[in-house]
Amino acid sequence: MDVNLFACSLWASDAGTDFFSPWTDGWLLVYSPVPITCIFMWYLVIIWAGPKQMANRQPVNLRPVLIVYNFAMVCLSAYMFYEFTASSWLARYSLLCQPVDYSNNPLALRMARVCWWFYFSKVLELSDTIFFVLRKKNSQLTFLHVYHHATMIFNWWAGVKYVAGGQSFLIGLINSLVHIVMYLYYGLAALGPHMNKYLWWKRYLTSLQLLQFLIVSMHTTYNLFADCDFPDSMNAVVLAYSLSLIVLFSNFYYQSYPTKKTKST
Repeated sequence: MDVNLFACSLWASDAGTDFFSPWTDGWLLVYSPVPITCIFMWYLVIIWAGPKQMANRQPVNLRPVLIVYNFAMVCLSAYMFYEFTASSWLARYSLLCQPVDYSNNPLALRMARVCWWFYFSKVLELSDTIFFVLRKKNSQLTFLHVYHHATMIFNWWAGVKYVAGGQSFLIGLINSLVHIVMYLYYGLAALGPHMNKYLWWKRYLTSLQLLQFLIVSMHTTYNLFADCDFPDSMNAVVLAYSLSLIVLFSNFYYQSYPTKKTKST
């Protein structure tokens, strides 16, 4: 069982209540953990078998597909960023403490919808890995890449099923903003080598990713000790996950962008 699902179920048991969003419980890929688990298993099969199947084949030219995919993800991320911002603003969300609204409030439903789209976007992002396999970019299939993509689908399955809104909105809002920039970078890179001179800012993209994990960690740490009606079990899992990503992305940054002193040794 995914750790987020376990934590949420434990919290619900302790609280003596059915802890799930009435809006999202029957939605696509949310009603049961079975569909997303099947997707996860297929994902692992592709990672294991894909490079073997491609070993004696030429890399697939996916340039047109990558251009459409990356700019489509920019648009989807921009839509989600707008919806997270608008929904939280209209509902007068607090950045310090925001419980989940399980009522029939239309704004609660609007927030739940964008949370689902954010979750579904994480399923779509598994395509990143498939593209690496088909293009024989096996060096990109790192532990960081697989860990991040594989765990996000479970994290947000639990998030949408149990806490579609509330404190979790900040994660979706910040990550959507980061992904606008990230997929814009990838989209420009897919246009061809002539764009490389405009893509000098890759290291700053990694810095932006690290900044989002730092903000989420600080926000979640505060809520662990604040008197806020949001499950501490979820906060604890989010904090542990964010810290793991800080470690992994910091290592990636250090390995990818060594300092001048490191280069000279």
